[in-house]
Amino acid sequence: MSWEAIRAYDYRGAFDRVRAGRAWRWGGVVVAGLVGGWLGLALGGEVVTPIGPADVTLGLSPQWEGETVVDVRPLGQLAFDTHDAPLRLNATISDIRLSAAEEMFADPDAINRMAAGIGSDLRAGVISLLVRALVAATLGAVLMGLLLFRSVWRSLFSGVVSLAVLVASGALAASSFNPSAIAEPRYTGLIAGAPQVVGGAEAVVSRFNQYQEQLAGLVGNVAMIYEATSTLPVYEEDESVVRVLHVSDIQLNPASWSIIRTLREQYAVDVIVDSGDLTDRGSAAEDVFADEIADLEVPYVWVRGEHDSMGTQRAVEAQPNAVVLDEDTEEVAGLTFFGAGDPRYTPDATRLNPDEEAVAALGEDQAASVAGDGVDVAVLHTRTQGDAFDGAVPLVLTGGDHMRSTALGEEGTRFLVQGSTGGAGLSGLDHGMGRPTPYQASVLYFDVETGRLQARDDIDLGGIGLTSAQVERHVEPEPDRPVGYEPEASEEDATEPERTP
Repeated sequence: MSWEAIRAYDYRGAFDRVRAGRAWRWGGVVVAGLVGGWLGLALGGEVVTPIGPADVTLGLSPQWEGETVVDVRPLGQLAFDTHDAPLRLNATISDIRLSAAEEMFADPDAINRMAAGIGSDLRAGVISLLVRALVAATLGAVLMGLLLFRSVWRSLFSGVVSLAVLVASGALAASSFNPSAIAEPRYTGLIAGAPQVVGGAEAVVSRFNQYQEQLAGLVGNVAMIYEATSTLPVYEEDESVVRVLHVSDIQLNPASWSIIRTLREQYAVDVIVDSGDLTDRGSAAEDVFADEIADLEVPYVWVRGEHDSMGTQRAVEAQPNAVVLDEDTEEVAGLTFFGAGDPRYTPDATRLNPDEEAVAALGEDQAASVAGDGVDVAVLHTRTQGDAFDGAVPLVLTGGDHMRSTALGEEGTRFLVQGSTGGAGLSGLDHGMGRPTPYQASVLYFDVETGRLQARDDIDLGGIGLTSAQVERHVEPEPDRPVGYEPEASEEDATEPERTP
């Protein structure tokens, strides 16, 4: 080769081609490591470990948002936001040891004794799972590398990539682990199993920081459901807690009454609060719809919505257990309620209804009239009327939006907007791409001595025959916070309200 040819050779292009080739090869090694590691986890990343009276299958799988999911078939699933790493920890009850379950039935203190050892059982199971997952993921990546590259060194590098990613994810999960997430489960499954699986909010209030006892109670609940579902009491009574079922916007849907009756029985609620729009047009023909209230057998606190007429209000007042609030204050089940009807009546096109500003001004006058009077809960139909109560009462319950949301006011008042317990009435059957509006309600847990909200279960119902349910437990972060000052907003209570579609 001549000197001129040597000088004319494109050394830079050759270097770039070599570098590009190496980049592709290393990229392939990384992809092989990730894909092979995922397949290894899917095929071999499981262990069976004893936890309390149950044999539990633990597994790891990749997922963008880290969580722990407990499968309690056939009842449903419990999910917990326990960590931030892109790993999902799955736990499935594979067997219940009958002798251990029977011991719990015979001795009520057995769950408390189980709490002392359940943490170590879980820790041993997770350690065993991590070791197995590391081996399975690394082996899967190495085999994938051999299959693709037929090179021992490149396949080993694929194994190193998989091992490094899994170790880093495990370290992130450990550093971000939140044991108190056990107190705020999300339940999806059969509605009849929700109270027993999720457990009582009373325990959350009194034992919030005791992680092992919470976990023991959860495992105990699951075990008892598997072995004696037909004989379990629906809910444990507790004189220190008042349970309130919050419903709204039933809008003449007869299916709502069976839902409300089921929730009243399953959760043993003490009082039902309805924040309005019981009917669709408030006509005289619809008055008979209110007769179902009498069959609920607990106090039914109600305020008029914009679809309810004064005739509707009289029909509700005629029910023996109804407590109709129209700028009134009443004590019900140990809680002091203030309520006021919506000043509008929208089905009547000939009626001159007040505008939003007038409704807000009315709310300001009503809030000023009860500020400092010891009211625990204010019940209005809309946030427009209820916003003025910030700083006047600890809790405001409203509806009207057909979408659940919650926000903490600048002066310490919690606002809870309920979705439609009637699935938005007949109009909800044609909501958004043919999907019906979910039936929504909430069970609120109050301290009987302070009258303050401690926790709530947000319930969404759907599926064929309304047999499926999703229940999310939310613990009030500062239940005894002062009202009437500007608190430091937590991350959950940022300016944008939490919304459940």
